Parts: sequence; structure tokens; C-alpha cells
Amino acid sequence: MRNLLLATIPAGLIALAALPAAAQQAQGGCFRGQLDEAYCDSDRNLVADTPQDASRLRDPSTLVFAYTPVEDPALYASQFRPFIDHLTRCTGKRTVYFQVTSNAAQVEAMRSGRLHIAGFSTGPTAFAVNLAGAVPFAVKGGPEGFESYRVVLLVRADSDIRSLADLKGKRVAHTSATSNSGNLAPRAFFPGMGLKPDEDYRVLYSGGHDRSVMGVNAGDYDAAPVASDVYSRMVARGQVKGENFRVIWQSDPFPTSSFAYAHDLRPELQEKIRQCFMEYRFPEQMARDLGGNDRFWPATYAEQWAPVRAVADAVNAPYSRAAFDAESRRELEAEARRNAARAAQQTQSGGVHNVPQAGGSAAPAPARQP
Repeated sequence: MRNLLLATIPAGLIALAALPAAAQQAQGGCFRGQLDEAYCDSDRNLVADTPQDASRLRDPSTLVFAYTPVEDPALYASQFRPFIDHLTRCTGKRTVYFQVTSNAAQVEAMRSGRLHIAGFSTGPTAFAVNLAGAVPFAVKGGPEGFESYRVVLLVRADSDIRSLADLKGKRVAHTSATSNSGNLAPRAFFPGMGLKPDEDYRVLYSGGHDRSVMGVNAGDYDAAPVASDVYSRMVARGQVKGENFRVIWQSDPFPTSSFAYAHDLRPELQEKIRQCFMEYRFPEQMARDLGGNDRFWPATYAEQWAPVRAVADAVNAPYSRAAFDAESRRELEAEARRNAARAAQQTQSGGVHNVPQAGGSAAPAPARQP
């Protein structure tokens, strides 16, 4: 992972991002690094330690699993059904799928103890680690290795935009403030190539990779940086036609979604969950739905997420509570706007006027633990 990825990030950040913040002092009797005050990192591996006090360990009778809401949550609930059934058989514990409609709701659900296992998208993985005690341990992949994705900059095929320089003065859809591929990576890479977001072009937050793709297709945006795997799945499903788009730039690879469990699960249960993931092979339909991936590969936050943390450092976007709260507000406001637009559309068509509130099918964001 060199060339463009490393060339456009300040020297040394990749190496620093792979190591604990050694200069940061331990507080309250334990080293934390970038973790929230609720967690310790005594082994300096950048994730929360499993509690030593047995009374703080959890062994739930029902396991709750959620996958990143980067696309339609109901779609993923269907795609992961065979795997949920496998987890139930393999762990001996009933496992249920929890639909979330925002990254913030997913992170808060794990922090509150309501979510035990989750697939977090690339950028929000760091929030889940720092603020929710998530411990990434796996990524999707195929027989040769784990899956990665690129940031691809899409324009319509009939657009006169041919290079980054042509984006000056245009409307460009970024997905959300915390998205690695949809916002942070472009902000890290583009200035080194002579293009500054917010200055050289107008940034419009779409609320999701699929919404960015659909917006470019409809002409609402002139261009959009999105995750290549999401775009490829949309084309494969027939949601958009590949011939309607042109890629004018792409990055080197990044890791895709992480799979993590809550740090305070009983150690034997953690090991069983890892075993259940590693031995599973996706059935044919699930493999097609998930971009040809057919298995899980081991991964760690310290190693596989070093380039992601380096991008965040390059644009001074720490995965902190303040940044998370700001993104949570943006997600709620965006959802409220979409609900209002749906309500207006239904009113005009004479349809039902009762629409979901912000947060959609996900339960209200849980209260933060002390």
C-alpha cells in the first residue's frame, strides 16, 4: 500500500498511526491512548482490554449483531440471515440481527451494551474502538486474502469533467464527515493534487455512498468520491448502470468493514465468536450479495487500520467524542430532512402521512455510560 496512498499523506504518519500514543500519560491508574475514559489499554494494542474483574464480564443469553448502515439496512438484514443462523448454531446462543440506520446509533448501541457483535464501516470502526470498546478481529475476503476497497471519484459518463482540475467550482457529494472514503481520504489526498475541498469545489453531504452514487446518476451532484465496493455492488444489483458513470481518479486500497465484538464479553465467548467467524463459508447467494467474498480473515485494529488513522491525522480529524457527537447531530439532521421530504411527497401523492422519525428502524440512541 504505497505509491499514491503514502505519497499524499505527510511522511511518518503511517508509522506513527500503527503505534500506541506512547507520549500520552495514563490516567486513573491505566493507560488509555486514544480510548475513552471507560476503557484501559494495558497491552498497548490500541483496543480496550477485557476486564480482569469477573463481575464486569458479560455472557448474554442472546447475541445481538448489526452491520454497517452504509446501504439499505433491510437489505443487509436479508443478506446476513444465513450467517446469523450459523452464529446461533455455532455459539449455542440465539443470535438476532439489529437494524441500524446511522453509524452513530450503531456505535452507541455497542457502548451501551445492547450490541455484542458488529460489522463497522471503515471510518466509524475507529469511533467504535475508541468510544464503544469494540475489538475488531475479522474482515471479509475470498480464498486469496481479505477484501479491500478504493476511493473512486465518479462522474456521469456524459460529463465534461475529465480530471480533478475540472472539479473547480463544481458540486461534489461527500458522504458524511466521519467516512474514510467518502470524506476524510479525499480531504487528505486532493490538496496534494491541487484541489482543496470546500475551497475549490462545494462539498454537499449526501448521507451515504449509495445516495452519492444515485445523486451523480440523477445530476444532483457533478461528482462524488465513494467506496468502490459499494459502487460495484450497486451496479451488480442493477440499481445503477455502470455505463452511466466514469471513474476519473482512484486511490490505493483501504481495508473494508471490520467485524468486532464488545471488549467485555467473557473471554471464552470471544474465542468462540472468533472461531465461528473463521470456520464459516458464505453460501452462494450471500457470496454474490457481498461482492464475491466467501469467508472471514483475521485482522487487527493496530495493523489493518493504520492507513485509516493516518488519513484522519493528515486532516486533523480525531476519532474523539466531540467529533462523534458532531457527526451524530449531522446524521440526525440529515435523517429528519429525508423524513420531511418523504412526508411532503406522500402528502402530494395522497399517501400515508405517518413516517418514521429520525433514526428509522433503529431503536433510540442509548444513553452514554459513565
